[in-house]
Amino acid sequence: MRHWTFSIDSEGLGHLVLDHANARVNTLGSEVLAELDQALVEIEQTSPKGVIISSGKSRGFIAGADIAEFNEFSDEAQLRESLKRAHALFDRLESLPMPTVAAIHGFCLGGGLELALACTYRVATKESTLGFPEVKLGIFPGFGGTGRSVERAGALAAMTAMLTGKNYKAPAARRIGWLERVVETPDRLFWAARKLILGRKTVRKRPVAHRLMQLKPIRGYLAKKMRQQTQTKANPAHYPAPFALIDLFEAYGRTSKSMRAGEIERFPAMMLSQTSGSLRQVFFASEALKKVETPFKGRRLHVIGAGVMGGDIAAWAAFSGFDVTLQDLTQDAIEPALKRAESLFKKRLRKQPAIDNARSRLRADVKGEGVVQADIIIEAVVEKLEVKQPLFQRLEEQAKPDALLATNTSSLPLEDIAKGMRDPSRLVGVHFFNPVAQLPLVEIIQGAATRPDVLEQARGFVAAIRKYPLLVKSAPGFLVNRVLAPYMFGALDRLEQGAKAEDLDAAAVAFGMPMGPIELMDSVGLDVCLAVAQELGLDNQQDNSLKQLIGQGKLGRKSGQGFYAWEKGKAQRTLPSGDAELGALLLKPLVDTCEACLAEGIVQDAESLDIGVIFGTGFAPFLGGPLRARALGVV
Repeated sequence: MRHWTFSIDSEGLGHLVLDHANARVNTLGSEVLAELDQALVEIEQTSPKGVIISSGKSRGFIAGADIAEFNEFSDEAQLRESLKRAHALFDRLESLPMPTVAAIHGFCLGGGLELALACTYRVATKESTLGFPEVKLGIFPGFGGTGRSVERAGALAAMTAMLTGKNYKAPAARRIGWLERVVETPDRLFWAARKLILGRKTVRKRPVAHRLMQLKPIRGYLAKKMRQQTQTKANPAHYPAPFALIDLFEAYGRTSKSMRAGEIERFPAMMLSQTSGSLRQVFFASEALKKVETPFKGRRLHVIGAGVMGGDIAAWAAFSGFDVTLQDLTQDAIEPALKRAESLFKKRLRKQPAIDNARSRLRADVKGEGVVQADIIIEAVVEKLEVKQPLFQRLEEQAKPDALLATNTSSLPLEDIAKGMRDPSRLVGVHFFNPVAQLPLVEIIQGAATRPDVLEQARGFVAAIRKYPLLVKSAPGFLVNRVLAPYMFGALDRLEQGAKAEDLDAAAVAFGMPMGPIELMDSVGLDVCLAVAQELGLDNQQDNSLKQLIGQGKLGRKSGQGFYAWEKGKAQRTLPSGDAELGALLLKPLVDTCEACLAEGIVQDAESLDIGVIFGTGFAPFLGGPLRARALGVV
């Protein structure tokens, strides 16, 4: 076997180890599953006292099914037969006459968790992560995980896990019933597994409440509540998988066996759906985006400008493990950023000493003393060349020769910013989006003179802070602002002609956008929107409601008032039912501009453009991106 090894130790314990050949992580492709069938034959013939199933990869147990193989199926009947074989294999594992233990370290996701649930017991290291992310790919578990998860964890916990795609750390996974033991370190996995086998631990009985929840009347009630809750998060017309899973539970959830049988019947339609195909494309494109050739080795960041963007970039980098100095003209100008950082640390880290550690990594630096020590310097000051140009001329003299010099400009060409620099090849753009903590994309902007190694360092830095780096050419608006501007200003024209902001936003949401164009303008900042429009030549110089609001100091979310009033970061509005056809008309200028950007080489290929616009604007993921949506004839 290429992927599995099986051996029996001196105590008669079997060790079945998966080490996927020529792969960084373990996945359950057809070849791996075929070899598992061989391994089970050997186990049945040798009859060890028990079997410990583990991973030969340092990064984790099993990441799930081999998603690349999904595209090989185009026929429901063919896929159903493949599922039957996989189910029979996992049933055979579950039915072995000796106890089996899944010994888990790192990630155990999707098909990996389904395999683990087919074992008698499961043990995991404290830092392991377990979950069913299938819903994010437009499907639900297909190797028997629906029924086995409900059987182990009960309907509420299991369905919540599958409907949300949430990952659970090992202690939480044990609390819901997925694990029998949690150990501190990987070296203790064997001893915990050995004790379970030789001690013949009794599998705990299912609580009465779990069994009651699977009775038909209660199951129907739960399914109704699940649909109501899920509809607040997802549109069934756009994302049918969670609703199909609820239907599966309601129709077949009486027993684990019946639910697994229903899974075989219902899964193929979901996997062959347009939504699942689009979401898989998004997955592959996002995986390609975050691969970097050279990891960033520096640990010191200096940010100049403690406004909303600069302060939040600094906070996110400190949260991600960087030592950060934050500079502005006065301490008073920095204080609001430090308060926002404190909120971020408490929300994301929750426990001490992690919060204190992050707080200690972020320091106010009015004098700019951090410049000389920084491995990367990010400028996030006002969008004016007369401010940025002399700043980079000074930084070039003060910074270390190998320090990365980066601008967070949202629209200005790098060539203009670099005028006056002795070595403009050092300058790169790292354009974050607001809110920094929530939006995953960062545009890496290549100026005419930017060196390839500088670009690669910038990509490495962005990957190090757990964002997605998208390489774009320096051009007005780059990619995201360039495609957003005609979309937002087209909506603004309709607003000036008498349309209601709520109707326009509702139409975009009905189409599949996370928020409408008017709310988006408020979120970006009305002053920023106007500056981008002027840079792109979209401002007709006439007075309009946008300029009137800016003149009144009403800049959107950051000032608490724009087209909408904002409280605690949320727009105070109620959207009516939206017109999806109007939404498609609103999005047409965005898609048209995407095609122009691809033709001009702003990004390297269609896949990069699609994923960049999804991550940068929230463009409907279920459509796979604007270019894929155009190919589908949706817009």
